[in-house]
Amino acid sequence: MEIIYGTGNKDKVHAMRNIIKFHGFDAKLYTIKDIGFNEEIIEDGKTFEENSEIKAKAIKKFCEKNDIKDKIIVTDDAGICVDKLNGEPGIYTARYAGENATQKEQIDKLLNNMKQYTKMEDRTCKFVCVLTAILPNDKKIVARGECKGMIALNHGKLGGLTYGPIFIPNGFDKPMGDMEEAEYASVHNHRDIAMEELVKKFKELGY
Repeated sequence: MEIIYGTGNKDKVHAMRNIIKFHGFDAKLYTIKDIGFNEEIIEDGKTFEENSEIKAKAIKKFCEKNDIKDKIIVTDDAGICVDKLNGEPGIYTARYAGENATQKEQIDKLLNNMKQYTKMEDRTCKFVCVLTAILPNDKKIVARGECKGMIALNHGKLGGLTYGPIFIPNGFDKPMGDMEEAEYASVHNHRDIAMEELVKKFKELGY
């Protein structure tokens, strides 16, 4: 079993490798860097599912063009969706305050748009991750993971996951960015949930 994970993010690759190992798969994981993919992908979908599939198809096309065969292609799209903002930032999470905005600029824009909602029950939100896998036989598998919580009134320690300093997971009283490493690891995040679901679907198909 060989997987091309359409990312250059080391943390994502590490998480995927751990979940694959946990489920007992004898799998080799490649990144887009490993296969020499550096093409720009226009993510013009309207949902996480559409954007994730756009990425997968672009990498699939690259593989066919370069005679890279018998690999499972996995891509993701993720973001934070705030209920009172009708799901914003959603698919625009990474560029909510502009293409090259800093973490603080992204957070400040979201906090400013939420300033009228001072009660925590009005600040509900969720992190969403959608993974798309295209198998060697062109079959498509989709898995979705969600982590629900609330937007903090003020940001905590900056760094890490872009919106981690203002995302308080359900069952906790502080943002993810302020958690100790062991505590942070105990939070079932959206990407891990989606990966678990995807790997279960691989098993169902006999991998």
